[in-house]
Amino acid sequence: MIELRSLRQFVAVAEELHFGRAAARLHMTQPPLTMAIRKLEQELGTALFERTSRSVQLTPAGQALLAPAQRLLAEAQGLSGLVQAAALGQRGRVRLGFVSTVGYGELPRWVRAFREQHGEVELSLREATLDVQLREFESGDLDAGFIVHAPGAVPAGFESLRVASEPLVLALSSEEPLAGRSRLGAHDLLGLPLVIFPRQIAPSLFDAVLGFYRDHQAVPHIVQEAIQMQTIVNLVSAGLGVAWVPEALMELQRSGVVYKRVRAAPVCETSLIWRPDAAPAVRRFVVHARDQLQVSKVRRRPR
Repeated sequence: MIELRSLRQFVAVAEELHFGRAAARLHMTQPPLTMAIRKLEQELGTALFERTSRSVQLTPAGQALLAPAQRLLAEAQGLSGLVQAAALGQRGRVRLGFVSTVGYGELPRWVRAFREQHGEVELSLREATLDVQLREFESGDLDAGFIVHAPGAVPAGFESLRVASEPLVLALSSEEPLAGRSRLGAHDLLGLPLVIFPRQIAPSLFDAVLGFYRDHQAVPHIVQEAIQMQTIVNLVSAGLGVAWVPEALMELQRSGVVYKRVRAAPVCETSLIWRPDAAPAVRRFVVHARDQLQVSKVRRRPR
């Protein structure tokens, strides 16, 4: 294998076409440089330069070697910057999971801003429920994820950033008699058929909903389960029952569905989670999310 030092010496002579000037450029004397070039020619089994008392010229072999050698030296010189950028999180990859409800909040704007500010970081998105995200964290296929959960119920073994806290609201068919009420109490809805997500995709939030019924000495009448919130809202529109959904989902305007706030409703939180040993690029995204969260708070302040 040719050492980078040998290539650097060859390129200096090839560009200067003068051993004296090349030696000065390399901060060495001419005899060791001449010996180094002869050694390189011996290793390659061919002459790289035609030497006379008045001139130095590249042989065809030398001409063939010059461009690849220059390219390799340039790439080698860039390695230090590349490594430093990766260590600082300025390059790398972030595989980001998110639950569907996050798409109705700040996530699209945050992703766009991150890609604009950190174009050297590859950011890929994957919609996935909590149970799927946890499996992909375990297999190493996910770097960070936005999840929805009951207050304080972030999965163990993760660092987290809470990005939202909001009450659940009740989605009802517009044909439901309660749809005309401005605000509901627990006693208004405890007996209504319920469409809900399976427990395995958001255990703490599922338990919080059931806890709401339990606190009011009632058992929910679950008639249907569905994974995606959009599907749940569609089932509500079809008249199958009512559903508890995050307040942010009120942005999803579906014909035949109305959303109502309920006194003392369960609260859900949205958090960004990542492993403690996350790569610098992942932590760069965490910092970005924290900064964007502060920007959002400033925008919401009354003027």
